[in-house]
Order: sequence, then C-alpha cells, then structure tokens
Amino acid sequence: MQYKRILVTAALPYANGHLHLGHLAGAYLPADIYVRFQRLKRRDIVFFCGSDEHGVPITITAEKEKVTPKAVVDRYHEANKHAFDRFGMSFDNYSRTSLALHHETAKEFFLDFYNKGILKEKTEKQLFCEHDGMFLADRYVEGTCPNCKDPGARGDQCEHCGNWLNQEDLIEPKCKICGNIPVVRETKHWYFPLGDFQQELEHYVDQRNERDGWKENVLQYCRSWFKEGLQDRAVTRDLTWGVPVPLEGYPKKVLYVWFDAVLGYISSAKEWALQKGDPDAWKPYWQKDDTKYVAFIGKDNIVFHCIVFPAMLMAKGGYLLPENVPANEFLNFEGQKFSKSRGWGIDLKDFLDEFPNADSLRYAIAVNLPEYHDSDFYLKDFQARNNNELASILGNFVNRTMTFVKNNFNNAVPPQGTLDDIDQAQLEYLRKAPAEIGECFERYRFRDGLLSVMNVARAANKYFNDTAPWKTLKENPDRCRTTINICMQTVCSLAILIEPILPNTAQKIRTMLRLTSQHTTAWDEAGLPALSDGHELGESELLFNRIEDKQIERLLDRLSDDSRKADVPRSMDAAPLKQTIDIEDFMKVDLRTAKVIECEKVKKSKKLLKVSIDLGFEKRTVVAGIAEQYQPEDLLGKTVIIVANLKPARLMGVESNGMVLAAIGENGNPVLLMPASDVSPGSTVR
Repeated sequence: MQYKRILVTAALPYANGHLHLGHLAGAYLPADIYVRFQRLKRRDIVFFCGSDEHGVPITITAEKEKVTPKAVVDRYHEANKHAFDRFGMSFDNYSRTSLALHHETAKEFFLDFYNKGILKEKTEKQLFCEHDGMFLADRYVEGTCPNCKDPGARGDQCEHCGNWLNQEDLIEPKCKICGNIPVVRETKHWYFPLGDFQQELEHYVDQRNERDGWKENVLQYCRSWFKEGLQDRAVTRDLTWGVPVPLEGYPKKVLYVWFDAVLGYISSAKEWALQKGDPDAWKPYWQKDDTKYVAFIGKDNIVFHCIVFPAMLMAKGGYLLPENVPANEFLNFEGQKFSKSRGWGIDLKDFLDEFPNADSLRYAIAVNLPEYHDSDFYLKDFQARNNNELASILGNFVNRTMTFVKNNFNNAVPPQGTLDDIDQAQLEYLRKAPAEIGECFERYRFRDGLLSVMNVARAANKYFNDTAPWKTLKENPDRCRTTINICMQTVCSLAILIEPILPNTAQKIRTMLRLTSQHTTAWDEAGLPALSDGHELGESELLFNRIEDKQIERLLDRLSDDSRKADVPRSMDAAPLKQTIDIEDFMKVDLRTAKVIECEKVKKSKKLLKVSIDLGFEKRTVVAGIAEQYQPEDLLGKTVIIVANLKPARLMGVESNGMVLAAIGENGNPVLLMPASDVSPGSTVR
C-alpha cells in the first residue's frame, strides 16, 4: 500500500527519573533510525513524543522529596529533553502531558465516550488509608502477590510474575506512605468496556499483520490477551494529580494515567501544529487514510498500544490506528536488568558525560538492539565496538582515503578514468547498497541494516587494500587516480548511509567533503557517484577516538561502588559450584570459535535449532536448545563458542557434533556467549 505521509510516535517516558540505556534500546533509537531513514527517502514524515507526567509514581517521588508533583515533572522533563538532544533524537515535537492543551484533549475523549454512553459507572470497593485520609491508588499499596507470593507486589501489578492485580486481592496489603493497614471503602469510577471492542480489535491485529508483518512477540502478546477475554478497564481513579474528571460530582478524581498518556501523542501533534502557525496541520497525520502510523515501544507497553489505544481510537472515530507496533524486548546492563529501585544501571546523561560522542553509543546500542529477544549491553563490548569497528573500519577508511587525497592530489578528487573489473564490482556493490539497507530499515530490522552499512565500509577497506594505491601511485598513476576516485565516491555514499544511525558522524563527513546544497542527500541516490573531478575537500579529522581501558575500568569501579551502596547484587543467585577439577581435566575440553553459516528450526521441536558452523578447518552441524530465545536469522554470520571435541549425539533425528556454549540468564533462559570483537573461525578459547 502506498502512503502519502508517515506518522511516528515513541512511547512517552515517565518524568520521575532520568533516561537510561534500556529506554533507548526499547523505543527511541529504533524510532529515530526509522524516521531519519524516511526523511532521506524524501517522505513526508513527522515524529512526536513527550513526557508522561501524571500518575502515582510522580506523586510518590514528590512525597519522598517533599516537593510538589509539578516540581518533579518540571525537573525531569527538562533533564530528559536535554539528554535526548545530546543523544541525537530528531523529534518534530517533544511535548508534555501537564500542558493545558493535553488536558483539553484528554477531557475531549472522555466526554465523547461519556456522551455516547460508552463508559460504565461502577461502585466498587477500594482500599482507604484512615491515617492519611485518602483512597490508595495502585502503587500506594504494597502486599504479597496472590499468584506467585512475591512480597513486593503493587496494587495494580506484580512485577515479579507480570500479572495484573486488584488491590483487594493482595495478601496483607499496607499503605506505602505510612505503612498502616488500610480498610475497605466504597467509591465510584467510570470504566471503559474493552471487551466490547474485542472482535474489532482481533480483526485489526490480523489485518495489520497481513499488511505490514508484525513481530511475533507482539502478536503472541495480543493473542494471549484475546484468549483470556478483554475486561472493563477503569478510566478514573482517586487522586489529585492528573487530568481532572470533567463531570460534576467527581471531586478528587482524575483520569487514569493509562487513558491520558497515550493521548499525549495527539496533543503533541496539536502543539506542533500551533507552533507552525497552522492549528489544523496535525489532522492529516492523524485522520487521513493515506497516512501510515508506526508506534515504537518497548514490550512492556504492548497491551496499551496494540489493544487499549486502538480501542479508544475506534470508540472516538475519525482517527488512524497504528499500522505497526514494532515493540522491542529488554536491554540488560552488565548481565542484569536495569532497576531504578535497586540502583542498577547507568543514566544516559551520565554515560554521555563519560563518553561525549553520542554516535558511539548509538552504534553500540543499535548493534545489540533487542529486536527479537532480550540482549545485553556491556561496557567492554561498547569499547570494542568503538575501537574495532567504528574507529578501525569506518573511521579508518574515511581517514586513509582523505589523507591520501590531501598528500597526493592537492586535496581534490582525482578523475575516475578507465574502470577495471574490480572497480566495476565496487561501484556495483555501492549501487545496490541503499536498496538492501533500506529494505531492512523499512521492515524494522535495524540490526541487519546496520550490519549492511558496515559491510559497505568493510568492502571499501578491502577495495583500497586490493588495489594498493600506494603502489600504483608511481607504477600506474591512472590506476591510482581511479582507485582514489572510487574511494572518495564511497566516502560520500557512506555519509548518507550512516546518517540514520550515526547522524553526527555523517555531518562531520559532509563538512570534510565540503558538500553543498547541490550535492544530493537523497537515500535512493546514495549509491551513485556524486563528487565531480577536481572537487576540493575540506580539512580531515578523526571520526572516532579510541576508548582506553582505564576509561572503562573507571566507570566499572564507580558502578561497583554504587551497587555496594545500594546493596545491589552484581549477579543473580549463583548455582552451587561443581566438584573441583585439575587443569589437566579442563585442558581436555577443546573450546573453539565458530561462525554460523546456516540455521533452521528442527522439525517437531519447539526448543531446538539446527546450526551449521564453520570452524575454519571444517564445517559441521550442532543442535542447540535455543529456539525459544533466538530466531534462525538472528544467528547468521554470528561467531559463537562451541565444545569442539564432544562425542556426537542424535537429537530429534539430527546428529550434533559439538555443543554451543551459553550462560543462563536471570529468567532461566540461555544467552549465547559470543566474542566481543572479530576473531577467525576455529580460534582456540582459553
């Protein structure tokens, strides 16, 4: 289906704390890559986000700090907006839900549902703290989960088992403010009948999946909700901070944050339109059928963006539903989940204070995006990616090419001349690259797209080495000029191809190339020669500085100190150590690196993958029980570690010659062990 325009939203971050790296991997970096790519495609696209500033977490933070909720949201809205700017996010508008414009929008939706008779008023029992004189909204209550018996369950959800809860079902509930045991009292609230829209929602999910290919994790999440049957959902709550219920007789009640937060996308668009001087400019993006709406979120927001928000838009009428909701899984940090309550992780602002080049961070997160399963961010891996890939591959090619031009061709692009087969092959590779990379970005496969971008830089380095211009400079000057011309055209192409992921680096290259408005920045033309013979270059500079061990060690030491202060365990509860062995016993195990060349699921098995590997000196097949955590396409081209001298065994009719090594994560799932930097297949692991 052809679309005239594209609307993109990214989940509104809560304004009660600083952004951390996990937030970036979940919704924001994928959304920004997609938006920047579409802009390079010259498509009409807008990108909206903003701060989610209502709800109990805000008021709890305010009470702890003895300040007003407004003081809390003002502080974190500005801090996170600034952090996003430093990271290179390209929002068209970053709004906030405490604005009067947003309150008006949320009230408009509520009154529309009320006047249509959609909402249901219910009298219900709710916990009331006599000491504090207030009804206790979800997070103001803590107790033991009735399902998994975890003692830290909240009044709305147990984070341990993930189940939604009714607060009166909690075992031994307590008021989070004073610690007293609450009593049960009656109160009235309005409910949205989500179940009335189930049939239409099921059709919507199936239709959009057929049209745009939804992720399997999103589909399974939706279908599990449909299987359980959708229930009425409270729209109002007893609280003073939020959007006031626009009805008489409902004092000290506000709209539930789940209801008003998703409407922040619409109010952000309205604010953008007002800033443009055209109050109706937002309407085509939200209300025209020839617009494609893509909502980027983390997996914890799937129900709100695939079921709840679409149902609200259906009830209102006249609004577009998301065409796709490419939700990512979670990014862990140094082997553990990010946790504000446990003080584990690192905030974006602090990370950029240590490593100011945001593109290095964007790259390291992009290459580890949790697109199909949870992934991990390690500081040592970040260092290796920066030094061994950004600096040594991309940065090295640009620097060596431009330095060669400066030293040997008066800092001007030499003429191309006659092309040999190797030149034709390089230009053809470059010509095809934008379409290959673009297809990945169109299908929300950003890791694959990044790999293809870096392959252009790898191929360019290989071309430079194979043509050896330092030799042909004297032996065959015409060949040397041709080589360097093609290398310069490749540098120019890379300035476009890397921009969605590395926008600051792309701008640096454009400045170094002295590109003007006459030079194209259109994606579809990125594979074509753009620099004329004799084009004068600017001053060259290193694109990436190497990150030293001491920088990483300093940050790791600080994390270790912070974790001890917060009583944070550095790892999950460990299994008991096995019996002590001699070094001779260990040396009998032959651990080798192996490159995955083919991968497929084993028939009639939910857990097994058939993995074909290259050991450098031979190829073989191993069977690994990781099919529930890894898709076959995720592993192609990856380097894993195997036990190479294990006796063959047959599993589900397939002979396995070796064992792939994996660690057991906090959730009990296997996490493959992979080298942090490139090593040759068959290398010994010690």
